[in-house]
Amino acid sequence: MTISDYGSLLVDAGEYSGREDIAHNFPRFLGLAELKLNRGLRVADMEVTAAIPLADGDGTLPADFLEAREVRSGAGVSIRAVPLQQLTNGYRDRNGVQPAGYSIVGRRIKVRSVSDQGLTITYYARIPALTPSNPTNWLLEKAPDVYLFALVNEIAIWGKDVDGATAAQQLMMLAISGLRIEDERSRWGNAQTVVGGVTP
Repeated sequence: MTISDYGSLLVDAGEYSGREDIAHNFPRFLGLAELKLNRGLRVADMEVTAAIPLADGDGTLPADFLEAREVRSGAGVSIRAVPLQQLTNGYRDRNGVQPAGYSIVGRRIKVRSVSDQGLTITYYARIPALTPSNPTNWLLEKAPDVYLFALVNEIAIWGKDVDGATAAQQLMMLAISGLRIEDERSRWGNAQTVVGGVTP
């Protein structure tokens, strides 16, 4: 059977774990698996670009924001992340100048010098949660084995099956490793290596 959606993932996770009585706990296991995957997985399919309006140099991050990949000012210039104290002290009185740095505080992004021009941010977004009403997403389509073993791992942890959890964890890490290799090849497969430093 091919894992193609929420329902088939539920069936296969039950079969692989030997626990076909877990349907009532499936949403909880799925939520825990996605929480852990969101903490560590960073691949191109997670990248999203969005515009963020600013007011007095502050803006609200997208609801699915995990981590910034690139932040550009309203003029299209890339700006860098800096510690909050440096951002506050270093650019305190420089209003009206293009932003030179940003800091993320909670669900907000602060840029200094203060600007009301919007930002364009490319960021890693949370994996869209699987639900009966949203039965598939990019990860399930691209790497169903990652989802399967992440779920089997959660089921084994819940069932206090140490050996099963260890085996599922190892299989999940192998699946994630394969996904990362595929991601690196798609990003950099045709890139040339450039050696830095002085050429003799």
